[in-house]
Amino acid sequence: MDTSLAADRPVSAPSGRVRIAPIPTLALLLAGVGFLSLAVGAVPVAPGQVAGVLLDRIGLDSPWAFEATEQLVVLQIRLPRLILGALAGGGLAVSGALMQGLFRNPLADPGLVGVSSGAALAALLVLVVVAPVLTGLPTWIGAAALSVGAFVGGALTVGVVYRIATRSGRTSVATMLLAGIAVNALAAAMVGLLVFSSDDQQLRDFTFWSLGSLSGTGWAGLATGGGLLLAGIAAAPLLARPLNTLLLGEAEARHLGVDVERVKIAAIALATLAAGSAVALTGIIGFVGLVAPHLVRLAIGPDHRVLIPGSALLGAILLLGADLVARTVVTPAELPIGIVTALIGAPFFLWLLLRRSDMGWVG
Repeated sequence: MDTSLAADRPVSAPSGRVRIAPIPTLALLLAGVGFLSLAVGAVPVAPGQVAGVLLDRIGLDSPWAFEATEQLVVLQIRLPRLILGALAGGGLAVSGALMQGLFRNPLADPGLVGVSSGAALAALLVLVVVAPVLTGLPTWIGAAALSVGAFVGGALTVGVVYRIATRSGRTSVATMLLAGIAVNALAAAMVGLLVFSSDDQQLRDFTFWSLGSLSGTGWAGLATGGGLLLAGIAAAPLLARPLNTLLLGEAEARHLGVDVERVKIAAIALATLAAGSAVALTGIIGFVGLVAPHLVRLAIGPDHRVLIPGSALLGAILLLGADLVARTVVTPAELPIGIVTALIGAPFFLWLLLRRSDMGWVG
């Protein structure tokens, strides 16, 4: 008997036809939001000047003149922030799509297997234990240690959850879910202990990190973790067909020649790579991994051949839009981006639960 967690609503396998029309639409929308992100902020830059800076950067002439200050703002401050936001949003959304496909439940997200809680625990350990040792060294070393620690913590937590759920060479996703809940609770308790023993500055640093932000992003920091994010996003579509087959159930997928255990390992590894890299670079940003793939699924169906790239694009759009709100609504101050995504994602999650209840999908 298949012990994996099935969706509350019966799911049929996707047909052979692929609906690709939403992908160009999402790509155009992402380009528009990205261009707006380069123009809007505490220092406004006119659209013509943004275009002029970008064209000049690639060696093309343009009719729009710009000042050195505008070039600095666009290329050194907003462009790396834009790229990180797009990659982080896409990575979180792709991770959510993989988790939802693996669990066969549209309410799954990367946090279920402990990525966020493990990263938070490791980040606080770095702030409390490692940061005092690094006092006096360049600030980028401390920032790099925080990012690396968060990524390693998230990956190790997922590894523990996976090991608990694996018996005799087979992994039960239902056991993985329960183990994830327990490990999340344990990590939260350990975070509480560390918070209790932290000083005021450490608490402020951890609180700011845990709420998520794209501020302070530079090309050096982007080069450190951006490659991992891009790798996770780019490799995820390779699992589209096996995940489509898994919608029929594990037993049926095995009969059709799918190596189910290998697919599970690959999906967990890529989801951890994408979500862990995003959390390490931006802090904890909730709900993007839940909302983006679910909205794409509602629009185009469960076919992962389109669902995964569509989720990446929509996740990037949502995170860049949230960042745009975060840095303009209280200008010249800046809201943590996790607050904005929570204000959007929590009502959506509640609406989703009520909708599913009204339609008889949950008890």
